Amino acid sequence: MSDALLPSTRINLERATVLVLDDNGPSLDILSQVVSGFGVKQLLRAESVADAQTLVRTKTFDLIISDVQMPTTDGIEFIQWLRREGGESNRYIPVILVTGHTRTSQIFKVRDAGANFMVAKPITPKVLLERIFWVAREDRAFIECDTYVGPDRRFKHEGPPPGTDGRRKDDLPPEVGEAQTPNMSDDEIANLMRPAKVQI
Repeated sequence: MSDALLPSTRINLERATVLVLDDNGPSLDILSQVVSGFGVKQLLRAESVADAQTLVRTKTFDLIISDVQMPTTDGIEFIQWLRREGGESNRYIPVILVTGHTRTSQIFKVRDAGANFMVAKPITPKVLLERIFWVAREDRAFIECDTYVGPDRRFKHEGPPPGTDGRRKDDLPPEVGEAQTPNMSDDEIANLMRPAKVQI
């Protein structure tokens, strides 16, 4: 099967257990219908972060899709809680956050909370399914340290999966491939940076 998300691509989500979180009833209905349309049979809905936390404590999920803007506790705070206190069965699962605000500062907040991807509203089934496909295929390491818990954030220039259109103008094409020569050592880099006397 090609790595691209083509119309003929089939993703079996029948056995996936998905949590959808949104405090806005109509938005939750739309998001739930889109996810159900992908064949998900085990779909649980939460209209507040407190409801979502209760579900996370009692059930194991394969994917969480959450809105960002919510009163009291928002989606970013929920993901931070999930990554640190959500229990071993759910703290590593993929998370896609949905937001109507795509300022750079908001994107950084979503990334730094430990989300795998962000989808801008209004969502379309194609884009959401593509992000689910990306999450299913990605192999980013999971990082745990004092200031961050979540998937490795150092992937900006790797670009999308091969055969998939990029999101940013600076994504590298998949044809770039692996490095042809070994990485330089720290000493070699230091020598390049060291000031040198030059006779003129």
